[in-house]
Amino acid sequence: MPAGQSPAHGRAVDSRGAGVTREAAAQRTVAVLIERQGRTFAGDAGVHLADQPAPLYQLLVLTTLLSARITATVAVAAARELFAAGYRSPRAMLAASWQDRVDALGRGHYRRYDFRTSTMLGDGARLCLDRWQGDLRRLHQEAVGDADGLRKLLVEFPGIGPTGAGIFLREVQAVWPDIAPYADSKVADGARLLGLPSSAAALAALTTPEQLAALMSALVRVARDRKAADAVRAELGAGE
Repeated sequence: MPAGQSPAHGRAVDSRGAGVTREAAAQRTVAVLIERQGRTFAGDAGVHLADQPAPLYQLLVLTTLLSARITATVAVAAARELFAAGYRSPRAMLAASWQDRVDALGRGHYRRYDFRTSTMLGDGARLCLDRWQGDLRRLHQEAVGDADGLRKLLVEFPGIGPTGAGIFLREVQAVWPDIAPYADSKVADGARLLGLPSSAAALAALTTPEQLAALMSALVRVARDRKAADAVRAELGAGE
């Protein structure tokens, strides 16, 4: 038998074949994942994310809510209530009374941390206005698009720690492409559950720039909900 042929199939064996197969499998996993879970948390909250002051501030509000030990569903619902009440800019948030903010959070069932979060939202709005003139593009410019620099500035906002900064960066990469690809530890957890590479660069290679933020959010959902991971695996298995 000629060298380089498979004894079972009598055809040439490409030394890259296993790698190509793994990449194809990963791309299929990503396609199924995006189809099932491919939406950002900002999108769920009704934020039409763009590199503009209002939607960037709304993402900051959502990040503050997601940073508490509370479900993403409740955080998103609370953000929707705040925005429906008109608190879509730092000036509007600061103009609202503390009780107005508490009431909006309550309508979103964000009750366990509502008092503290109302205070943090007011203080965060003031910081956004005083330091960044209400425009988080200035924060982006000061950090020169560096993720570590952005993280250091973001954690200065009340209620946003390293995990919260990661949430913001994971979502904002959709409109700040100079920090993409960005993945935090929760993304990596979801990727490992589905047998995908866990690095930001490797994940980015499996999708388009336009879908990257949605992929990262989908992986976070998988990490938080094993049933979501099981559903993706079941669909992949059914297609084999």
